[in-house]
Amino acid sequence: MTEAFSRLPGIGPKTAARLTYFLLRSPDELSVNLADALNNLKAGTTFCSVCFNITVSDPCEICSDEKRDTRTVAVVEEPLDVLALERTGAYTGKYHVLHGAISPVNNIGPDDLRIRELVKRVDQGEILEVIIATNPGMEGDATAMFIERELKPKGVKMTRLARGLPVGGDLEYVDPVTLTRALQGRSEF
Repeated sequence: MTEAFSRLPGIGPKTAARLTYFLLRSPDELSVNLADALNNLKAGTTFCSVCFNITVSDPCEICSDEKRDTRTVAVVEEPLDVLALERTGAYTGKYHVLHGAISPVNNIGPDDLRIRELVKRVDQGEILEVIIATNPGMEGDATAMFIERELKPKGVKMTRLARGLPVGGDLEYVDPVTLTRALQGRSEF
């Protein structure tokens, strides 16, 4: 059991051992409920056939919401990125989940992601703007550049999430790349 827990992301050997011993000491009902929840996790979820987010219904709630802007699509790396953007309440468009980022070191290329499906969505003609919301960094930037190369000839407006200083951050602690991007992306006030 400890070995199974340690295969989960963010769970090291000590935490895996703690979880195992916790379950051994806890009432049987807790272990049974956990086992049932894990079984139902795979059986009760699927990927949305439109945006590829994890969902319990197809299409997902966001794709089937007629109040959302179908002309704008935010491209994110993972389903958790959708949750982060949704928590803001500021975005009312649709999504496209890639399920990763281009990473030659990890043998992940464009064909391993949902980029072809994004191109097909754009080809259908309803999307006017694609917001690239990949993570800042080498892999996210490589993915963004690849998507830009694929979509630019199609005439769709391409934008990228702004980068810069976090609210409450001190300049002295900001890394040079973030500070440079903040200077480049400055706006009037």
